[in-house]
Amino acid sequence: MQADLARLNQFMTEHKRILVISGAGISTNSGIGDYRDQNGEWKRVQPVKHQGFMASHEWRQRYWGRSQLGYPSFLQAKPNAGHNALAQLEARGSVFALITQNVDRLHQRAGQQTVIDLHGRLDQVICTSCGQLEARGEIQKWLELHNPAVQEADFVPAPDGDADLEMEFSQIQVPGCSLCDGILKPHVVFFGDSVPKPVVEQAYDWVQQADAVLVVGSSLMVFSSYRFVRRAHELSIPIAAINNGVTRGDKLFDFKVAGDCSEILAHLL
Repeated sequence: MQADLARLNQFMTEHKRILVISGAGISTNSGIGDYRDQNGEWKRVQPVKHQGFMASHEWRQRYWGRSQLGYPSFLQAKPNAGHNALAQLEARGSVFALITQNVDRLHQRAGQQTVIDLHGRLDQVICTSCGQLEARGEIQKWLELHNPAVQEADFVPAPDGDADLEMEFSQIQVPGCSLCDGILKPHVVFFGDSVPKPVVEQAYDWVQQADAVLVVGSSLMVFSSYRFVRRAHELSIPIAAINNGVTRGDKLFDFKVAGDCSEILAHLL
């Protein structure tokens, strides 16, 4: 382990424009669960998919009922030592930009300045008809007012503001856009949806500007993030990773340090 940490320290010292790509593993110490185990396999039933959410009122009832309970606990999460370390590394000039798969905005709350939220942000809701953005906090008030019975249900918090609970969802009232009554959805990229093209192009541009890439807490099993690691490899840009378990990019890394993201990043300081 000491040899791995020494190599990582050298990697961070040698390169002056490091692009970080972060995933769920950096937020687990903040109390936000991840989706996959150390083998890259799903830990639980896959979350709602974009096509199902848009096509089915019943799926939207299920999503908002579960989110009504899961979002408040998600909101309580605070940046941990890993988020803080990356923000400090940016302030010192070592990390120049960060692409995160996470929707929790914890990097920004830790002080990170140059960030792409690759999969969106859960603190906003967007109308799929007119594009109006609304604060998720205001939608929470609406949900609690119109679905008081949900507040009494027993549940287990799940990743990204979701909740595992057993109840009849057919009576759930679903919020609509305050301007056009269109379908509201969280301003995130659901599974089955695509990252907006301008976001992808900006991320590719950052890869080209980097002199090294550091992957933190991501299995890279979803193509939306893996493609940037693949591009860096094609450009012969050195790639290091901090992650517990298997990743899709293992063959592309120069090396990988196995361990707790927060502890290892704090060690870099």
